[in-house]
Amino acid sequence: MDKRYGIFLSGAFCAFLGVFLVAGAVTPDKTFSPLENRNLQQLPAPSVKTVLSGQFMSDFETYVTDQFPGRDSWMDLKARTERAVGKEENDGVYFCTKDTLISRFDPPDAATVSKNLGYVDQFAAKAGVPVYFSLIPGAAEIWSDRLPAGAPNASQKAILDQAAASIQNARMYSTYDALEAHKGEDIYYRTDHHWTSLGAYYGYTALMDALDMEPVPLTDYQKTTRSTEFYGTIYSSSGVRWVAPDTIDTYVPDTGITVTSYTYDSKGVPVEEARKLYDTSFLTVKDKYSMFLGGNQPLAVVRTSHTDAPKLLIVRDSYTDSLVPFLTAHFSEIHLVDPRYYKLSVADYIRKNGIDEALVLYSVPNFTSDKNLVWLTK
Repeated sequence: MDKRYGIFLSGAFCAFLGVFLVAGAVTPDKTFSPLENRNLQQLPAPSVKTVLSGQFMSDFETYVTDQFPGRDSWMDLKARTERAVGKEENDGVYFCTKDTLISRFDPPDAATVSKNLGYVDQFAAKAGVPVYFSLIPGAAEIWSDRLPAGAPNASQKAILDQAAASIQNARMYSTYDALEAHKGEDIYYRTDHHWTSLGAYYGYTALMDALDMEPVPLTDYQKTTRSTEFYGTIYSSSGVRWVAPDTIDTYVPDTGITVTSYTYDSKGVPVEEARKLYDTSFLTVKDKYSMFLGGNQPLAVVRTSHTDAPKLLIVRDSYTDSLVPFLTAHFSEIHLVDPRYYKLSVADYIRKNGIDEALVLYSVPNFTSDKNLVWLTK
């Protein structure tokens, strides 16, 4: 009986593997995962170099994992199983209260943080215009009360304190205080790492205070709901599929506002492309946050009808995309530079384009890991 049972189990296991082998063979490879919002590994071609270095096997293992039949369902099952046995984290994402997913913030590399702060200070010293600087704390800091009890979570406030103590040439202001004061509101998405338009509004009020400008009261705006089906980057990476979607709202109308994006061809020649403050075509795809300004780009210029107002340049990450609409009430032009893609001198750009004020604005997680801020010193 035991022998026959063993044979049965072996046969069942082989049949199980056979089913997935056949399924994998007949199912076309996918190039992109909408749920994970990333490109998937394709079948690698072996070469002497990649085989000897081990790169081929590494790529092949990733290929098998990425193209495994029913991958999305298995990821969901894995996350549900881990939750059922008491785990409160999956792939660096905490299962938090109020139907919230929050990425764990690990202690950053101290050398990278110090270097990046130094780059900002060097940029401020050579920019030729007043430079303001702020770091945006993420949900892991402001919504830390939603985290599982005892969840490891490094202090983002400590990074802010370090910046305040070390920056000499830029005018640092606090976005933390404005967000902390409204932590009970929907200032971050529950499934994405960005702040919401409401959170961006409070960040805007902090900047206006630093610039000695009067912010437009929130009550003067009419909220427009753009989507009620937004699942963001944290949802994509977590494997979690049971949380409710987020809502994307906007407050500022886009009337009289133009956006021009500048990229560069293979010869380094700038190429202009018309963009929009709100590109609603992105609401039909997974990456709905790219509705703001049309997503990542090296350089963009937002022009308003306030032609006699000053010009602002922002060295930024993607948090700025949903902040910009509020700034259109105060500036004639808003120039947006992303050092991940823009490798020219920002100080020269400021001089050539008549910029009046500059701002360096990053989320804490992005700032502490970014390797491109060195370009600010050019």
